Amino acid sequence: MSLAIKIQESIQLLRQAGQAFAQARFSTSFGAEDQVLIDLIAKHAPEVRVFTLDTGRLHQETYDVMNRTLARYRIPIQVYFPRHDLLEAHLNTHGPNAFYESVELRKSCCQVRKVEPLQRALHGAGSWVTGLRREQAVTREGLASRAPDPTYGLEKFNPLLEWSQEEIWNYLHTNAVPYNVLHDQNFPSIGCAPCTRAISANEELRAGRWWWESPVTKECGLHAKSA
Repeated sequence: MSLAIKIQESIQLLRQAGQAFAQARFSTSFGAEDQVLIDLIAKHAPEVRVFTLDTGRLHQETYDVMNRTLARYRIPIQVYFPRHDLLEAHLNTHGPNAFYESVELRKSCCQVRKVEPLQRALHGAGSWVTGLRREQAVTREGLASRAPDPTYGLEKFNPLLEWSQEEIWNYLHTNAVPYNVLHDQNFPSIGCAPCTRAISANEELRAGRWWWESPVTKECGLHAKSA
C-alpha cells in the first residue's frame, strides 16, 4: 500500500474519531508519530482536541518542539500535570529514581506521572487518538486501527498503525513538520529523560525506553491493556 493511500486512510480515521464521537481527544508526547498526527489534525480534523502529559521529567528538547508546534499550527494543546499530592507521596516514600530498582516501582512512577493524568485528560471523551504503530514493539503487534477501549470506556483510534518508520519520516520531511531534535541523535522513542536513551543501529525501535527491563514489560500503563 502506498503512503498516499495510508495518509487518506489515516485522515478518514481521524475524521471518524472527531465526527462520530463527542469529545475526541489526541494524546501527544511530541514524538515523530505524534507530529505527523498533529499536522493531519490541524489540516483535516480540527475537531479533535490535542493534549499532552507533562510528567515533570521531560527533555528540554521536548519542550522546544512543543513550542515550535504551537507557533506553527496555532492550535490549543492542553497540558496535564501529575497531582502534586500523589507525586510528593511517591517521592517521599521511594525517592526520585526508584524506577531503576524494579518493574513495580517503575510502573508506580508511571502511574503517578502518566496514567492518573491521562485518566483526567480522557474524562468525558468519546474517542481517543494515539500515535501507536504495530512495528514499534512486540506489545503492539495485536493492535487494531480502531477498537473499543474498555479501560477508559471509549473508542480508541490508531491512525498510523500500519505506517513504517520510513513513511513517518517521509511525511515529516515532505511537509516540513517540526520534530524533536533528539530523533537526530538516535532517539526513535522519547519519553522521560531518565528513562530514555539513544539506541544503536541493530536495536529495535523502543530499545531505548526502560532499557534495563525485558521487552515484554515495556509499557507505562497508558496502552498496556489494549496491547
